[in-house]
Amino acid sequence: MGICRDSRHKRRETGGRRQSIHKKRKFEMGRQPAMTKIGPKKVQVIRGRGGNSKFRAQRLETGNFSWGTEVCTRKVRILDVNYNASNNELVRTKTLVKGAIILIDAHPFKAWYESHYGRSIGLKKGLKSEIPDKKVSDRVTRKISLRQKAPKIDPALDDQFVGGRLYAKITSRPGQSGRCDGYVLEGKELEFYKRQMAKK
Repeated sequence: MGICRDSRHKRRETGGRRQSIHKKRKFEMGRQPAMTKIGPKKVQVIRGRGGNSKFRAQRLETGNFSWGTEVCTRKVRILDVNYNASNNELVRTKTLVKGAIILIDAHPFKAWYESHYGRSIGLKKGLKSEIPDKKVSDRVTRKISLRQKAPKIDPALDDQFVGGRLYAKITSRPGQSGRCDGYVLEGKELEFYKRQMAKK
């Protein structure tokens, strides 16, 4: 029981030493951090207090990520860790933790968008649409033409589709749940994190 979550060993606010009135307790126990890395999936099951289980992910390579404005969720590959507000060391070692900004594969989202709206995204300048003409029913044609009236996606997001990578934020806790899930960054939040990454 090396790691302890109690506060008895800490000094008082005034700086005085505090006398510990009892030894360490099992319920005050802490554990080593998971330090989840990018790689073939490896999850360890840990028994917790009350017989409950924790799923300690040691390596993960995929996760479920949501594209909020389009209400679309896909299982995608995790490519890299780009920013972490709490610690630069976690970026250098490519550690997956909650709140980290990562790069994910954009192709599952691109394929969905092109089939749903019938128009291309992430095209390089000067290139025309690559979507082949499929034979579909009149009803599907009407549906797609109605969807095409919707405004096009944010240019900042479209630029990322050109490179085939999207910035995303992790919202799950890989060391507790054994999963790496999150959402695609858009709008003001994307601008903010781009500025933060430019500073580093």
